[in-house]
Amino acid sequence: MKSLTMAALVGCVALLPAAASAAESKDKKAKDPNEVVCRKEEVLGSRLQSRKVCMTRAEWADTRRENRSNIERAQVQRPLNGQ
Repeated sequence: MKSLTMAALVGCVALLPAAASAAESKDKKAKDPNEVVCRKEEVLGSRLQSRKVCMTRAEWADTRRENRSNIERAQVQRPLNGQ
C-alpha cells in the first residue's frame, strides 16, 4: 500500500513543473501593469449601493501598498493600554 501511495506522489510531483510553467505563462499574460481593471466597491454607509472604480493594475498595486502602509503605521502608533 505504501509503495502505491509513494508512486502516486512521485507521479504528481513529476507533473508540477509542467503545471507551474502553464500557470506562469497565464500570469505573465494577465499581469500587464497598464491593463485597466474595473472593480465594484461598496459605498460606505449603504448596504445596497456600490460604485465602479477603474484603474490600471499598477495603480491598484500602489493603492493596495499605500493602504497597507497606513494600516501598519496606525497599528504601530496606537497607545498602549494603561498609559
